Amino acid sequence: MPSFGKILAKIFGTRNDRMLSSLQPTVAAVESYEEKMKALSDEDLKAYTQQFKLQLSEGKNLDDILPEAFAVVREASVRVLGMKHFKVQVIGGIALHKGWISEAKTGEGKTLMATLPCYLNALTGKGVHVIVPNAYLAQRDAEEMGKIHQFLGLSVAAVTADDSFEDKKTAYQSDIVYTTNHAMGFDYLRDNMRSSNENKLIPGLNFCIVDEVDSILIDDARTPLIITGPSDTSSELYAHIYKLIDTLSVNTEQSPGDVEVNLKDKQVFLSERGQDVVQESLTHDGHISEGSSLFDLENTTISHYISACLKGKYLFQLDVEYVIDDDQIVIIDESTGRKATGRRWGNGIHQAVEAKEGVEIRPETQTLASITYQNLFRQYAKLSGMTGTADTEATELKDIYGLDVLVIPPNKPLARVDLSDVVYLTHSEKTHAIVEEVKSRHENKQPILIGTASIEYSEQLSTHLKKEGIPHQVLNAKYHEKEAQIILEAGRLGAVTIATNMAGRGTDIVLGGCRLTNKEWEEEHAAVLKAGGLHVLGTERHESRRIDNQLRGRSGRQGDVGSSQFYLSFDDRLIKRFASESIVKMLKKLGEEDEPISAPILTRSIENAQKNVESKYYDARREVLKLDDVANHQRQIIYDQRNELLATESISEIIEGMTAFAAQALCTQFLGEEDAATQRNLKGLTQTLNDQYHIEASFSSSDSIAITQEKVKKSILDALANKSILYGEERFKELEKKALLFVLDQCWKEHLSAMDHLKQGINFRSYAQKNPTHEYKKDSFALFEAMLRKIKTHTLQKLCQLQVPKPAPAYRAGAYAIHINPRNEHA
Repeated sequence: MPSFGKILAKIFGTRNDRMLSSLQPTVAAVESYEEKMKALSDEDLKAYTQQFKLQLSEGKNLDDILPEAFAVVREASVRVLGMKHFKVQVIGGIALHKGWISEAKTGEGKTLMATLPCYLNALTGKGVHVIVPNAYLAQRDAEEMGKIHQFLGLSVAAVTADDSFEDKKTAYQSDIVYTTNHAMGFDYLRDNMRSSNENKLIPGLNFCIVDEVDSILIDDARTPLIITGPSDTSSELYAHIYKLIDTLSVNTEQSPGDVEVNLKDKQVFLSERGQDVVQESLTHDGHISEGSSLFDLENTTISHYISACLKGKYLFQLDVEYVIDDDQIVIIDESTGRKATGRRWGNGIHQAVEAKEGVEIRPETQTLASITYQNLFRQYAKLSGMTGTADTEATELKDIYGLDVLVIPPNKPLARVDLSDVVYLTHSEKTHAIVEEVKSRHENKQPILIGTASIEYSEQLSTHLKKEGIPHQVLNAKYHEKEAQIILEAGRLGAVTIATNMAGRGTDIVLGGCRLTNKEWEEEHAAVLKAGGLHVLGTERHESRRIDNQLRGRSGRQGDVGSSQFYLSFDDRLIKRFASESIVKMLKKLGEEDEPISAPILTRSIENAQKNVESKYYDARREVLKLDDVANHQRQIIYDQRNELLATESISEIIEGMTAFAAQALCTQFLGEEDAATQRNLKGLTQTLNDQYHIEASFSSSDSIAITQEKVKKSILDALANKSILYGEERFKELEKKALLFVLDQCWKEHLSAMDHLKQGINFRSYAQKNPTHEYKKDSFALFEAMLRKIKTHTLQKLCQLQVPKPAPAYRAGAYAIHINPRNEHA
């Protein structure tokens, strides 16, 4: 019986239908300009850009000029690229302009679609950022789509992480910038560590289109961007403790062991027996004191090392979570299968894996600046995105980012056939069946894309196919440099491509390939269609249904024929972790060796497992966001304060205001309250002023605290006035700003480190029946207030301690005793 919701949808239409319907008048208005634009000369078409800018300056808004502006881009695209925007691409462009997510199937031309809102929003002069998954796509799109915008008089550039400071600075001034989330995020963080506005790269965060929005705003949302500096933790201790962990046994039903491993929940910890073994060994080696417990407060650091080494050994697998590249551990991005070069796991995990693999253990680091993608992209005045697979995550995108998802109908009906899953008893049987399936389809010259969940399995399959004499290409994190070339050829007659999750995301697999003459391509395209189009063969279900859909979406481009099918086994990680043991045992009894099992109950179990994992990760991302929202509020206060300081010519009034606080803090510390019966420590006050402020002063015991406080304040002000005379007023103003920026950055760095430590242990508060999130907010606020107090006092101390060199050298810019920016980021 149909649900009440489905009955209502039949009567009133779905929400998506209503959203599509609301855009139809605008689409009609865009199409009404088509003949007019066709009749214009190139010069007249180009002249529209200045006309639109003039109309905006006279009070019109972007919605007023949208139909005509879109029509201009549509005609420019025909003249420059020979491609005309389909009606569905116009719909998607309007949705992007409105700040929605446009979900369009693979091959529907999302890249071309984005040129419409890019041009429109760039007319404001405030800049447009298009975020793409990798540097190759940033450069490709800036070059290809940029031709349209440049034809119409706008500037376009690509920014990648490897670009020089000067190249980035120039590129970010362009009207439209194509870049990656990684490059953009770190440039934003570094901008908020600069010592002058002239060195900042990003002019503002106005309008942003995120390509593959689900990958960036959801898959990458749990991993914050972090800029780090060196820490004082011991690399040698990691090696020592990992050797100890490596000798421990795993607890099983058959025999008790030292380590409990729960792969389902990704947890690993010492059993009671294991705790005794480790404690005895570390006590013998002198790493913990005799008589103390492994979990005493004094041994927190040792416990941290043990936890990291346990996780590194049992939860992180070579060629699945990481690869070894040039004697370094390089993370494999779970959602894309690409190498996340430069990224390191926190909490000692990276050091533990380095110890495990016997490569150089690089020291742990401390956080200098950090932000999540969630809070980074929410800072844009207007945010939108496009992808082929967002509808399954529509709730999260709406809840966290306020983004509505519009599913755009395909330009041509989908002709791909999605075949039922095939399940085998063992991993080896599945592999044998996959090889036989590839042989069969390859004999028919049908192009095949084989999707794997790990680098390891992609290489295993490659070995089997080589034995069978089947020519093929491998696309994984080890060979990603060839990605563009491999994808260009993946749709050719008889092509076999093995790929991890990356699977050429962001690029189309064109049937017949892309490197032939028109006639040759037409012939090969027809032959590929006759052979059945591209066949996608999945070798394992992923934790997210969306990633499975992305893989399937490589086939069936623009109404082409194609097919997809998943081959599974009871040894697959997802089935082992989540499928009911009773169901698995029952199906194994029914199954026959080398014969596939068709079991709807197992398919439902897998789908339920995927939904559970998606829900679990959504909860994890929400928790990350809750904690980061606290840090984000503080981050914005600090960054706004920095920007205000950099923009202010003189901060003398701010410095003067700090003196009253410093005087009060000193007097409270040494003299107590006015009416309190406390012993006043005038000697301590005098000594501290001398030690910390280099001020010699004396005070009378007969003076009230208020009078003494005024004297302390005057002493500090007099000291600052003397420094101003010695250095010269203008030079001292610059030194005041540099001192405050230096202290602010130093205190912020220390505060982030304290917040990291607080976050790592906050969940233990739940054992005391306390809400960890509330506790985190309360304690982080206290830490933040303490940091603000420290900034005031330490800035004054820095200024009072300044020493004028004798004889004073000839003045030159930057030759000060305070080194504000030791990282020299812009070099």
